[in-house]
Amino acid sequence: MTQFYDARGNIYGVVSPATLREAGIDLPANATECASSRKAWSKAAIALCCDWPEGQRPPNSKSHRSDGLLIGPFQNSPPFDVLIVNTDGTLAERSGNGLTIFSHALTEQALMPEQGARLSVHHDKGVALQTSVKPAKVEGVNGFWLDLGQPEFGADAVGAQNIESGEFNGRAVSHVKPLAQLDPTWNHSQFVRIGNPHCVTLLTDVDALPSNEQMRESPLSEGLTRIAYAMPTGEGDPCPAGVNLQWAVRESEQRIVARVFERGEGPTASSGTSASAVACAAWRVGWVDAGEVHVVMPGGTAPILLEEEHGELIGVRLFGTAQLMG
Repeated sequence: MTQFYDARGNIYGVVSPATLREAGIDLPANATECASSRKAWSKAAIALCCDWPEGQRPPNSKSHRSDGLLIGPFQNSPPFDVLIVNTDGTLAERSGNGLTIFSHALTEQALMPEQGARLSVHHDKGVALQTSVKPAKVEGVNGFWLDLGQPEFGADAVGAQNIESGEFNGRAVSHVKPLAQLDPTWNHSQFVRIGNPHCVTLLTDVDALPSNEQMRESPLSEGLTRIAYAMPTGEGDPCPAGVNLQWAVRESEQRIVARVFERGEGPTASSGTSASAVACAAWRVGWVDAGEVHVVMPGGTAPILLEEEHGELIGVRLFGTAQLMG
């Protein structure tokens, strides 16, 4: 019923709306109505598709067998509507790895045109977010370029409140008090919006990056959840709608190492939009130039293309690849 795919260690289930309805989930007829009514059906869909089968959950694994659920397509030809459901039942505005997986699934279903297509992610935080996807091959690997548009920077871009100013590498950044209270080295952050909100904390030592195992353990897990998740799961501080968290270190020229704690999910092996936000933040503080940037995460390395014009970033593209899990 639900097929699972892996994109650099980020795992999503893909299921059609018709399949969910046949299983007894009361899913509305179109993606817009699904998004506005998600509280009525999303947790049941996650339980049905993403819970571990009885007795099959591996030791020390995450509470669900995937990082989320992709519901779609709602059409047989482009543009394609899709819902990205986090395992806590909330809806995401965008997921780079999720849209890569969805594009791969569309290709397997012979629905993805050779010239690519536009994907429309419906959510309950505003208008549907559009992403243009184009099949491509990079270094012999088949995948997709995702056009994520122009990034925005700063506290206002993500709705952050009560933020202090700081400086890093001679550039203006933000001081996020709740993060610095968890670890005093987490005192320089850059807010980025790439359709969804991100807070990239900039570090100077790769050994200072938190591991996914550390981020799953108490009390760090609870502290990060309070920051990343909106109420009632978290506290939405400093972003009432929640924010995705990343930590980044410059490893070498045009190469950044990162860790990710996602709003609505927690620590993940990789994230496409998080990698894109990290690349943008690195450009903002002078760590990298425009052009190709590689962001290294536990699940793999994401190639990002940054386009600059007159000293401003005007475009971000992410290359993603996925595979069906056995």
